[in-house]
Amino acid sequence: MADSHASAHHDDHDHGIAHTASVKVLLGTWGALMVLTVITVLATKVDFGPSLNLAIAMAIAAVKATLVILFFMHLFYDKLFHTVLVIGGLCAAALFVGFALMDSGQYQDSIRWDLDRAVQTK
Repeated sequence: MADSHASAHHDDHDHGIAHTASVKVLLGTWGALMVLTVITVLATKVDFGPSLNLAIAMAIAAVKATLVILFFMHLFYDKLFHTVLVIGGLCAAALFVGFALMDSGQYQDSIRWDLDRAVQTK
């Protein structure tokens, strides 16, 4: 009786089936990452202001991380729930880091003043 119950129990995970991404998908993802890297480098050459430069850099980094997670780590082919969790966590982390970095502009002058004063007293 116990054996029939144990054999009847199964989980719905597809442990034996692995997904293989096509070369076209992998090269397309790599190309998109290269284009985003060039955009990141070009964006550093233009001064949009400290807050906007930071927002642009964080947005590009989030898109690049999302591409890597979705296609190179095969999350795109997994359950939608897992994708929502990972992308939601990535966006939350980007927001936390972005807000923390935006706040650093408020006290940069006082840090520079303290450093200049410390150098002058030596």
